[in-house]
Amino acid sequence: MPSRRLTVAVVTLALALASRCAAQAPTRISLDQAIDLARQHNPALQAAHTQIPQSQAQEITAGLRPNPTLAWDSQFLPFFQPSQFTAENINQISQFDMGIGYLFERGQKRQHRLEAARDQTAVTRAQVNDIERALVFAVGQQFINAVLTESNLQFAQEALKSFQQTVQISEERYQAGDISESDLLKIKLQRLQYQTDVFAAELGRVQALASLRQLIGYAAVPENYDVAGDLAYTLVKGSLDDFKALALRQRPDLLAARRGVIAAQSQYTLAKANGKWDLGTAFNYSHVGGLSSGTFFFNLPLPIFDRNQGEIARTNFAISQAQLTETATAESVLNDVINAYEAVRSSDQVVQLYLSGYLKQAQDSLEISRYAYQRGAASLLDYLDAERSYRQNQLAYRQTLASYMAAVEQLRQAVGTRSLP
Repeated sequence: MPSRRLTVAVVTLALALASRCAAQAPTRISLDQAIDLARQHNPALQAAHTQIPQSQAQEITAGLRPNPTLAWDSQFLPFFQPSQFTAENINQISQFDMGIGYLFERGQKRQHRLEAARDQTAVTRAQVNDIERALVFAVGQQFINAVLTESNLQFAQEALKSFQQTVQISEERYQAGDISESDLLKIKLQRLQYQTDVFAAELGRVQALASLRQLIGYAAVPENYDVAGDLAYTLVKGSLDDFKALALRQRPDLLAARRGVIAAQSQYTLAKANGKWDLGTAFNYSHVGGLSSGTFFFNLPLPIFDRNQGEIARTNFAISQAQLTETATAESVLNDVINAYEAVRSSDQVVQLYLSGYLKQAQDSLEISRYAYQRGAASLLDYLDAERSYRQNQLAYRQTLASYMAAVEQLRQAVGTRSLP
């Protein structure tokens, strides 16, 4: 029985420790998860999304009908002659009026107001989608930067560990009299560079993760979160014409500009409708002199001077402005696509240069120099130069991969979709 209790206690303790370790393990998020979290939790984007229901609320206002008016009055009441307050006097002398009026809108103003409000909501929705597009691009860029700093940190730690072995071998060779004290000191001083690289990479990683967390939303991820991803090369196969056509169909800012033309035309139609003056009607019930009567009233302004000419002219020019804005936006979209596509092509060519043999050549050069130095067949300067060239080559390759991935993200932003052909 004691043995069984001991076993249960050990299992319980192990499960508790495992649970604690799992709780302390950092949360790792992928690029897609980071984008989804940013869409849900970024406060700036959430604030922008409130513009849509605000615009929809304006649709409710635009669709409201005029309120009827109710009026009444009592005249010739003998307040200062109380003795005259008799039913006969009130019936014969006093006057009572009650009326109800309603304004009939002409020119289908309500329908045009509602149409203009709905068109403006469509513009607002497209503008918010464009804000989201910019946020997704920023998240993608910062995520790649975080992955780059992770890769640089890992490389710096591995390089420092490898160089530590070189230092140990050099100390052994110094004790054996194979190298001078000056060479040993040079190697130890070179270790400072590797240690500095580790500290710089750690700082860059912390800053990159903090910037990414700000874009995602501080409440969306824990403080000790991390990114899950690698610097990877993925070939983009679409042609420039494909990307142009896709951008002209899907870019939210261009859609907003196109819907802005429709909204401007709706405002022009509404301005023309507002040029038609409304008909005011009322029915009034009166009781005076013992008699009850009813009266109809009608009033209609004569459009001699004010026919809403100024607003009609302004909204007509606004249509031209919206059309020119659409043209300028379309040209800007095409320019963005061309620049992003060429950036991808240029980055791709640089990546191919590294993959064609430069990486392997730098690795082989370092291994040969290290092997020769450890056996006394190469000078210290040759070995340190090979170390420096290899480190620079590796860091440049990682930066090139990150630049290529950032260029692909830029192309996605320019096209307006993350699903490239």
